[in-house]
Amino acid sequence: MIAAAIASGSWLIVVLAAVLGLACGAAATKITHSELLQTRRDWARDRAEQAQAHRAESDQRAEENAEFRAHMDAKLAERVQAVDELEAALAAAHQRAAEAVRRRGEEARRAAQAELRGEQLEAKLQAVEADAAEAAIRVAELESELDAVRAELEIERTSWTGAQSA
Repeated sequence: MIAAAIASGSWLIVVLAAVLGLACGAAATKITHSELLQTRRDWARDRAEQAQAHRAESDQRAEENAEFRAHMDAKLAERVQAVDELEAALAAAHQRAAEAVRRRGEEARRAAQAELRGEQLEAKLQAVEADAAEAAIRVAELESELDAVRAELEIERTSWTGAQSA
């Protein structure tokens, strides 16, 4: 445009064309600057939204972790309580078995001292031996159950420590 104005030979047209070119350049610069600022605002808004979403996700994970921890703590407490109860029952069963064996010995001594008839002695000994056998079976059952619960407790502790370190 300026080249055509120069070719016309009129200085007024040249000056007007130069001013018009300068105004168009300024307008183009202003439009480019406005678009750049709008793009930066959009990017900043996107980053803020991402940060809010990340914070919400982080809060949710923290809540889930707290729930998991409470669940695992309760589960471990139940297992420990079960082990304690089984150990107490096992100790009581051992005591009953020892008592049955002691009674069997006492009955044998009494029978020998009183010289009871064979049938009475045999019946009493069988009853005491049955009690002792029953106590021994219960002890074996409790020991087996205790071993199983201890194994479960160890598995829970292992999974809990593994979950905590992750």
